[in-house]
Amino acid sequence: MSLKIALAGLATALTLTPAPALATTPTGPTPASVDAYLRAALEATGVPGLSVVVTKGDKVVHAAGYGHDSEGRAITATTPMRVASVSKSFTAMAVMTLVEQGKIALDEPVARQLPGFRMADPRHAAITVRQLLNQTSGLADSSLDMGVVQSATSLADYTARLATGRLAADPGTRYAYCNVNYNLAARLVETASGKPFEVYMKERVFGPLGMTTSALSAQTVRPADGYVSVYGMWLPRPEASGFLDSSGSGGVITSAADLGKWLIAQNGGGPPLVKPRSLETMHAPVGSNDYGMGWGLERESGLLVHSGNLFTYNAVEALSPKTGYGFAVVTNGAALYEPTYDIMRGLVAMSEGRTPEVPGGDRQLYELVLGLIALAAAGLGVMGVLRARRWASRRSGRPWWRIALRVTPVLLPALLFVFYPNWVSFLMNGRAVTWDQLTYFAAPLSITLLVAALAGLLTAVTRICVLCKLTRYTNSRRGA
Repeated sequence: MSLKIALAGLATALTLTPAPALATTPTGPTPASVDAYLRAALEATGVPGLSVVVTKGDKVVHAAGYGHDSEGRAITATTPMRVASVSKSFTAMAVMTLVEQGKIALDEPVARQLPGFRMADPRHAAITVRQLLNQTSGLADSSLDMGVVQSATSLADYTARLATGRLAADPGTRYAYCNVNYNLAARLVETASGKPFEVYMKERVFGPLGMTTSALSAQTVRPADGYVSVYGMWLPRPEASGFLDSSGSGGVITSAADLGKWLIAQNGGGPPLVKPRSLETMHAPVGSNDYGMGWGLERESGLLVHSGNLFTYNAVEALSPKTGYGFAVVTNGAALYEPTYDIMRGLVAMSEGRTPEVPGGDRQLYELVLGLIALAAAGLGVMGVLRARRWASRRSGRPWWRIALRVTPVLLPALLFVFYPNWVSFLMNGRAVTWDQLTYFAAPLSITLLVAALAGLLTAVTRICVLCKLTRYTNSRRGA
């Protein structure tokens, strides 16, 4: 579950009237119709920039960029963008090339194939490579010290830092989306191939497909900083710190043009990276969560999909087995509501001859409401301070336990703020959440909670101080 989705869920009651729909042709989208839809989506959502590609079979229908990056350059089809967890499908492909070479065994324990992989939990010895890729290894954020592994400097270091970790479930018994699975898979690629993960990806995945603007490190292909939205304003920010470059879980940097080649390969076209049977294995859903290997199945639509969320970039890729279309949408902005999935669904509708709905301004509405709440909280705080003497005079002489009960409600926002990362982590089924992360796309919510907490705390402290002074004064008069 994405941190963005969890926080956006707090505003699910906020809705907008759907934006006007765009017409499409019964035979599917044309470059012109896709372009018109994307320009409308850019304007309606207000994101700084979009990078999009649509493919059909072994052809690119449309690949283009819209808007601008944080350095003021127009985004084009070749602009490098971070695609976050969409990277997992690339890592799965790298693993499968080595499976076909006989250098990795899918159903053998990882510990036997990956030197240096040790954990405090003895059950780790039973985790198979297939379980890593299916996200059923038993690894989970809730049972690992994610702060320790996120500060790793290499895949080998990352693997070594798992030594004190434990599993959340027996291997193969439960699905839990966890980046550790794919970082271990990337390290396995390194040890099995004898090459750094980035080098292997360039030689065996990016290179054969002609993906010339793709890499796993910002030192190789540098994307511009992305944006975060703060009460409707887009502010450029470097991506949040963490183990990202050269990782297997979220390190891929690529472009719309290159993603077109990737989608064609996933549909069985272009230069073959693996045999068709290996593609089928990666796409096949496993268990009730319908996750394959870097791809998930949407039962209702029949789409194969994987999304990706960073703190300044968002992405989604999708394949439609029934129509042969492929889609990828990347944005360089992050907010409580991010439109990549909705834009992708509009493109899918066009590919099926249906009329798409342009995503609306949910971000703007959410942040407007949060801004108004912050202003209201600040106003109430000022009133609470100014009226503290009146409040205290009405309660002077009452039992302190009754006074405490009356003060407690204004302290609730402060209590909520103190445990803010904890309850967000709870909403995400135990995934690690830091204060720094909450200053990115969640900034409007974080600021609003902080304002409410400070207003309540200031009101409570002022009331108690005034009451204490009034009580001392009253007692002194009585003593006199």
